[in-house]
Amino acid sequence: MAAEHDGPVTVSVVIPVKDDSAELTVCLAALAAQTRTAEEIIVVDNASTDDSAAAARAAAAAARAAGATVVSCLQPGIPAASATGYDAATGDLILRLDADCVPGPRWIQDVITAFEEQPEVAALTGPAVFIDGPVPLRRPLVRAYLFAYMNFSIPALGHRPLFGSNLAMRREAWEQVRLEVHREDPEIHDDLDLSFHLGEHHRLGQMGGEPMGISMRPFNDAKAFRRRIKRGFRSVTVHWPQEFPPLRWRRASLRRRGQFTEPGGERP
Repeated sequence: MAAEHDGPVTVSVVIPVKDDSAELTVCLAALAAQTRTAEEIIVVDNASTDDSAAAARAAAAAARAAGATVVSCLQPGIPAASATGYDAATGDLILRLDADCVPGPRWIQDVITAFEEQPEVAALTGPAVFIDGPVPLRRPLVRAYLFAYMNFSIPALGHRPLFGSNLAMRREAWEQVRLEVHREDPEIHDDLDLSFHLGEHHRLGQMGGEPMGISMRPFNDAKAFRRRIKRGFRSVTVHWPQEFPPLRWRRASLRRRGQFTEPGGERP
């Protein structure tokens, strides 16, 4: 999967944001403190009504090594915002996290190392840990959350899913699927949708390193949590009937054995 590359690998970090100014400031500070900083940080302002965009510009002025570029996306929804950021990215690797995430200091370096060790993969996803909420519940709840996400997604995909708060992909892989993803549908999970499209043609892998710090906020509101569940089911069924699990599993099995021919007559 890895393309021939001359010179050091370059990194773009994409952060979709809507009305998360305080959280974004903390996230950008953590990115500025990386042992290996990114060449560019793209903050995608999804029509915020607070000062999220101003917070990103202030970080750009304060931290030259990890300055943030603000890109506007007026189309509602995280899928549109994320895709806008990926389109704007110029790095060899595109890393994504949420505005309320706090990466450990070696996050970017760990991602680069993981891609170097797994040249056959197009995208990687990593672990996470809650950084707010009741301390005794943080570890068991994040395990239960990620376990549920994996066990819901793997039967639908036929492979591991990507997790939007801690994912990375090669830019050439994004360019191959950018016109296929459901960027105009605000009621789907962009990471699960990306998993469908990247996983159809490429290998997705797992990276280690320190877990990404994520917020428990989405699970504190029962209505918001039900909406997340509904979006999960929509993220799967919007790909049917072509991606109905038995059909997708069969194609994956044939592809592993080198017997599947892509439309147009070429083998993957």
